[in-house]
Amino acid sequence: MLKRRVIPVMLWKDIGLVKGVGFDSWRRTGTILPQIRVYNLRCVDELILLDIGATAEGREPDYETIRDVAPECFVPLTVGGGIRTLEQVGRLLLAGADKISINSEVYSNPGLITAIARRYGSQCVVVSVDVRRTADGYECFRHSGSLATGIGPVEWAIEAERRGAGELLLTSIERDGTMTGYDLELVKAVSDAVRIPVIAGGGAGTFEHLHDALVCGGASAVAASSMFHFTQQTPLEAKEYLAARGVPVRRFAVSGERRTNR
Repeated sequence: MLKRRVIPVMLWKDIGLVKGVGFDSWRRTGTILPQIRVYNLRCVDELILLDIGATAEGREPDYETIRDVAPECFVPLTVGGGIRTLEQVGRLLLAGADKISINSEVYSNPGLITAIARRYGSQCVVVSVDVRRTADGYECFRHSGSLATGIGPVEWAIEAERRGAGELLLTSIERDGTMTGYDLELVKAVSDAVRIPVIAGGGAGTFEHLHDALVCGGASAVAASSMFHFTQQTPLEAKEYLAARGVPVRRFAVSGERRTNR
């Protein structure tokens, strides 16, 4: 049976890490390198680092920062924000990223998913799907939740998988930062529609929320940020909670060497 993963998300804006509610109202939470070093000690399965300002500002990923922090990360590192070309993906991987997360660009250029998968493998491509609940159902949004796409998340998830995505990072914009629990209806609808792993995001506040997303929602992994930044709950404790309730989770000893899967 595939192990379920617990994945902290770090949102990066300007010179440091931030956390907001509903993709807004940002507050500072520290800097990247110390946070990575803390997570190294807490048995996380992977880390996701998203530069949430890059696309809005029309700039490329910050390769230098990734090159500085990646050697200190002992688990697979997914990097997103500002990615528009295959060349940029290659530069991020050379800088130390293990996977890349893409969102805004691929709505207008879905062929980029296929190009990345063909060049670097599907396991490298995480398509980020940010979703709002509307009067007509669910709709995907781009540019940090500011622009509607007119596409439903199930439809887009199926298309992303067909194009070659290896994973989906599914986030409920309304639930983001609220710590009130994942949108289980959304998580289950998308998880049931595709065969690739779905990482549930947006709303985690307790270990029970993680359990529900994995067991009731059918997610393959859970992403969380606020519950690890603003409460005393840790990723290691989350995995112990899940294991005690029969959810298969990964266990590994913290190593002094960077762990890679390239």
